[in-house]
Amino acid sequence: MRIRATVAAVTGALALSALAVPAAQADDQMPNLASLVPSTSKATPFAAAAPADETVGDTKITSVTVNGGKNIVVGTTVKKSFTVSVTATDPEGIYDAYPVLWHGTDVDNADGAIVPESLDQEFVGDCTNSSATTATCKVTLVADPAVDLYSNILAGTWKVWVGAIGNDGDYIIRDAYKTAKVQRASKLTVNASPEPVAKGKTITVTGKLSRANWEDHKYHGYTNQPVKLQFRKKGSDTYSTVKTITSNSTGELKTTVKAATDGYFRYSFAGTTTTPAVNATGDFVDVR
Repeated sequence: MRIRATVAAVTGALALSALAVPAAQADDQMPNLASLVPSTSKATPFAAAAPADETVGDTKITSVTVNGGKNIVVGTTVKKSFTVSVTATDPEGIYDAYPVLWHGTDVDNADGAIVPESLDQEFVGDCTNSSATTATCKVTLVADPAVDLYSNILAGTWKVWVGAIGNDGDYIIRDAYKTAKVQRASKLTVNASPEPVAKGKTITVTGKLSRANWEDHKYHGYTNQPVKLQFRKKGSDTYSTVKTITSNSTGELKTTVKAATDGYFRYSFAGTTTTPAVNATGDFVDVR
């Protein structure tokens, strides 16, 4: 499969890229992290086992923030752009730094990768110096459900590979500096009827919980999930939980309550590792 071959080329090259740095230093040229990574379209297997975390000199990575600390949620067709910020320090200042998100048991056996848009540019990171020794480099990555997320098994926890290089050619590489969640987008609907309804009569509340399928690029019901039915009185800003029910084999939701007062009903899903939390838009019921 082309995508898996691409993943192999990218992640293998990333881990091995540091091996080229000393040679560049010997030539008295500043190494470019991006130039050390072969084209991601090169469908080749690993040339060698990836080395463990590597540090040459005194460059340090002090923090990495993915998507502002929020999970990366991707639907069925629209590409998701997000920013990763890498803060690094070196006594001689920071030359460049960038991340790659990868999925798998280890970098040698990665089955998914999301790489920077600027990977083929001279500087991958857009770096801002906060001092003579420290810089924060921001990099835009794009998760494309048509390319990067070829299977639903990729939903969940990803690892963040990160590299930084100092102005003196010192560098640091961390295969898995931290983790980030890439999730299948979710949808939730609600309909309360009849409307209007007499006080004390039965209201039937239906809805559906669904999530993105990255394999056929459609939304399908999320089955056997606990979902809360919540109610907000007219004039109030706060929802309270009425009961918890479970989505059926097609993601459908259905329950009944007695009409008591005007207000809004909604379903609320707390989310899972692979799927984000979502609230349905409240449906108003006029009780007479």
